[in-house]
Amino acid sequence: MTELAYLTATEALRLFRTRQLSPRELMTAVIERAELVEPVVNAFAERMFDLALDAAAAAERHYRPGGHPRPLEGLPVVAKEEQPIAGHLITDGTLLRAPYVATETAIVLTRIQHAGGIVHARTTTSEFCCMPLSHSRRWGVTRNPWNLAAAAGGSSGGSAASLAAGTTTLATGSDIGGSLRAPASFTGVVAFKPPHGRNPILPPAGQDAFFHHGPMARTVADCAVLQDVMAGPDSRDPASLRLTPPGPLGPADAEDLRGLRVAIADAPGDFPVDLEIRATTRATAEALRETGAHVDEVEVDWRLDEVKRALWAHFGSGLAAELLDADRQRPDTITPYTLAFARKAVENAPRMDAATGHRLARSVQHRLDAVLDRVDALVMPTLGATAFAAGEDYVDTALVVDGVELEHFSDASLTPLFNICSTHPVVAVPSGWAANGVPTGVQVVAAPYDDGTAFRVAAAVERLRGAGFSGDRVPVLPAG
Repeated sequence: MTELAYLTATEALRLFRTRQLSPRELMTAVIERAELVEPVVNAFAERMFDLALDAAAAAERHYRPGGHPRPLEGLPVVAKEEQPIAGHLITDGTLLRAPYVATETAIVLTRIQHAGGIVHARTTTSEFCCMPLSHSRRWGVTRNPWNLAAAAGGSSGGSAASLAAGTTTLATGSDIGGSLRAPASFTGVVAFKPPHGRNPILPPAGQDAFFHHGPMARTVADCAVLQDVMAGPDSRDPASLRLTPPGPLGPADAEDLRGLRVAIADAPGDFPVDLEIRATTRATAEALRETGAHVDEVEVDWRLDEVKRALWAHFGSGLAAELLDADRQRPDTITPYTLAFARKAVENAPRMDAATGHRLARSVQHRLDAVLDRVDALVMPTLGATAFAAGEDYVDTALVVDGVELEHFSDASLTPLFNICSTHPVVAVPSGWAANGVPTGVQVVAAPYDDGTAFRVAAAVERLRGAGFSGDRVPVLPAG
């Protein structure tokens, strides 16, 4: 059953079509795997196993002669708990306020269900999805299947951990500062932060240019299959209406990148990056040269302080002030890292007005433009650290990267750059392994709305580096 649980989506669909495997058999394998390892990994916020088995049995009819299977027919999918499903609770991963029942389903989840995907579980997040961690007082600790002492990252940590643990075939997540890409990097899976507007989001969240819903999978091809279903305009998200409907990403041609120009930045600007991660990023550059691509190492003059100030200006103190007020009414209820985030946001808000934020964001974008005006794609680390400790709040404990004690552990994230530069597609793909057994990852960044190039280069990285799940290696997990 473990082998079936790690089957790729593309292979599962082929086996469904040839009737060598049924959707119910795959769903049963995934659920049995979850029953075995979930007590250890803790990736699920809600289980819908019985309904999923019924849906899988119904999906089998579409593969009989004369049937018309849809693009995701019968595939198991987990959804991030933050993304609403009508009739189900939304908790924001917190005990600070009461859960509420969603009245509407996220647009991307509706599309997945209409395409035949079966949501069998919803996944854990950091509290209010505010940090790249994977624990909260509501959910407990979500662990990294490759190293249970390490965090799965966040805020889409449950989705990433589920993929790595073999308890789903596909997953969804969201990303406002790296919440798709950070956990993908730590768990050796693939994630796509689409250009703003590509995947529509219900109002009012869709109005935030930093905010994205995106796919997660164990391979680049599977990620493309899910992204094809999620993308496209919807009248509820005006940003999506301004875009030309995307064509299918299809299988990426990763064999030959001749004529493509790729820039590599193993330690952009003054962002601290662990030596192991720099090494796997440089190895990625060497591998891409084998495809015929023209690869150059570049310097990108991004300043960590400038990026942090742009983020504080964007997020402001609205939610932060509300959280501090709620904490005064219910002390010792909020997760410590969330309280620290709220305090820092309120402290910084008076100095970070909207005009300052726009100026800082333009500066960040200008530095990226200077690179992508000369190349087709930029490849750089997803995170500067090799792992965060499972269950650690990093309030009283400092994170040290390459001998540098970070002011805040989230300074190890190189992901927020592309929430600021939100029209750029970014594929997070595994690049190698750190000594602690946790995967490392790179971000493949392309020009605005050039999703195809980002996927093409990411597929080449996957094939050449053989990291994550593109090889035969899977986590060895104890039974719960």
